[in-house]
Amino acid sequence: MTQSLISQYHFLAEWGGSRIDFLEISGLDIVVEIVPMRSGSSPEESEIKIPGLTRFKDIVLKRAVKVGDNEFYNWIKTRSFGSIERRDVTISLLNEKQEPVISWRVKNCFPSHYIGPVLISNDSQLATETLILTHEGFSVEHF
Repeated sequence: MTQSLISQYHFLAEWGGSRIDFLEISGLDIVVEIVPMRSGSSPEESEIKIPGLTRFKDIVLKRAVKVGDNEFYNWIKTRSFGSIERRDVTISLLNEKQEPVISWRVKNCFPSHYIGPVLISNDSQLATETLILTHEGFSVEHF
């Protein structure tokens, strides 16, 4: 069975907004906490390690600023008295035919941090904005 390698530069995120053209997406990380433990009656002078809670890192969506597009800002502004609009987000790595080959299905996302562009007078780079999403886990699907 031959496996083909996939480039990281062709992807999209379906996040409930109209624009899916992102410059960068990061944070698809799972971390299992390590809990050190030692019984008081153990003859060993070292601890054993057991798996603890599973934690999911925040997901970072970065894109170019576009005139008239305020969707990142509008989503984070849905926060009101302890609630905020939650969305499921799907991030897909695409092949050369624009078809998903791997998708990360992220559940119950909400924005926890909006970062506007850094404005520099002598720089010609694109203005970018960033939205950091907190979530309750994801699953990975291969096609």
